Amino acid sequence: MSEINVVPYIDVMLVMLVIFMITAPLLSQGVRVDLPQAPSEPLPQSDKDPVIINVDATGNFFINYGENQDKPIASSDLINRVNALLKYQPGIPVFIGGDKDVSYGHVIELMALLQGAGVPSVGMITEPPEK
Repeated sequence: MSEINVVPYIDVMLVMLVIFMITAPLLSQGVRVDLPQAPSEPLPQSDKDPVIINVDATGNFFINYGENQDKPIASSDLINRVNALLKYQPGIPVFIGGDKDVSYGHVIELMALLQGAGVPSVGMITEPPEK
């Protein structure tokens, strides 16, 4: 018999297809966020003043430390300033305040910048809903 038996090759191919279908969604990247399991409550007071970085509706960043707090700050300057704050005040809390009309992409960009600056955890500032 001079024919090649292809049945084992088809079996291997189908097994590999199933493995790739299962592992492909697990390879996507993202920003790690620990979501609360209960309704949000006010955070406990810290002895250090928090770093608050705001994002306006157009995607400009503002930080509450240093001079010109009411002027937008560039991404590279933001990283440098946050690095310096973490160096001189380790464990300082960092919060993000976003305008309700800001694009989700700008908030994720800010979170990625803060992650690159070495911020271990980020809090989100919200207002309580009106009754």
